[in-house]
Amino acid sequence: MSIFEAIIIAIVEGLTEYLPISSTAHMIFTSSLMGIEKDEFVKMFQVSIQFGAILAVVVVYWKKFLDPRNIGFYAKLACAVVPALVLGYLFDDKIEEVLEKPVPIAITMMAGGVFLLFIDRIFKDGPIEEEKDISVPKAVTIGVWQCLAMMPGVSRAAASIIGGMQQNLSRKLAAEFSFFLAVPTMLAVTIYSVFLKDWEGGEKGYEMLMNDQDTLVMFLTGNIVAFIVALAAIKSFVGILNRFGFKPFGWYRIIAGAVILAVL
Repeated sequence: MSIFEAIIIAIVEGLTEYLPISSTAHMIFTSSLMGIEKDEFVKMFQVSIQFGAILAVVVVYWKKFLDPRNIGFYAKLACAVVPALVLGYLFDDKIEEVLEKPVPIAITMMAGGVFLLFIDRIFKDGPIEEEKDISVPKAVTIGVWQCLAMMPGVSRAAASIIGGMQQNLSRKLAAEFSFFLAVPTMLAVTIYSVFLKDWEGGEKGYEMLMNDQDTLVMFLTGNIVAFIVALAAIKSFVGILNRFGFKPFGWYRIIAGAVILAVL
């Protein structure tokens, strides 16, 4: 993978991480279209590059994240992320196998798109509009919904936003809580992939980065680009969701999945 290809993937990640269209699927398809060889560094890059995108949430909502008095907020996120940590640890190898199969991911994108066309009818705009009114059980339930995104193509953002609406959160708050929940979730994924996981050959992620200056430059550049692009995506998404609902994203998923199947 070249530095140019790494930047393209980072742009795709930044644009799609917080939209209900599956950032993982888009990165996989982008890599396939560019003919990038699926080596261990590319796999790690596609997972850990999301760290840059989650930093954008911390910057946009810095008052929420950097307030030491907001213990209840931290507690909710800590509880909500537990289901993903447990299931992710148990099924990491199975998930990685699916990551190499773009056809079922495209089909999942289309199926999820059909679901999004009707989600506004299934779950109405809820009465809970403030984060302080989200109880711990509701936060954990949203965390369970988020686990659906372990199947690439489902979309972590879509699963957690729909989970929030199912728990009577307003669209706006459901989207924002999805952003908040992404921070501990993707931070844990990044730490695992870079420092804890044994990649093929028994090499850790940080060892790949330290042993090759080019990979380190690509890793850092990718995270910086994803951070910058995600800043713009976060600020625009909530407005689009409030105005048009999920239908535009549903149609996009259906069309994109069909095009990808045709190309493949």
